[in-house]
Amino acid sequence: MASFAKIENNIVITVISVVNEVLKDSNGIEQENIGIEFLKTLYNEPNAIWKQTSYNTYGGVHSLGKTPFRKNHAGIGFTYDSQRDAFIPIKPFNSWILNEQTCNWEAPVVKPNDGNMYTWNELTLSWNLVNS
Repeated sequence: MASFAKIENNIVITVISVVNEVLKDSNGIEQENIGIEFLKTLYNEPNAIWKQTSYNTYGGVHSLGKTPFRKNHAGIGFTYDSQRDAFIPIKPFNSWILNEQTCNWEAPVVKPNDGNMYTWNELTLSWNLVNS
């Protein structure tokens, strides 16, 4: 299955799956533009903006070792950045900074890596240990 994100004003409003066979050209090669035209016709929205997205791509890395696609799999509310050709998740906190390589948000302080669970505290700009 191939995934496509519908975009309005650079924001993903829906993500749907399309059977891979729909995307194939006369040589059997999958083509994004064929999927886009299929969706525009299916929904009778000739001016809609659709972008293919990869379920296996996160932070600019493809989990199966293939070529990463648009930095991250799209989700509803994500931003599509045409300059980066990337899907950027919703910013979780005002203080977090966009990592230009992964197009994911990162805390301004590195999360401790000691086996414990932590939550971000935006007021103190620090990680709070979760008591179990």
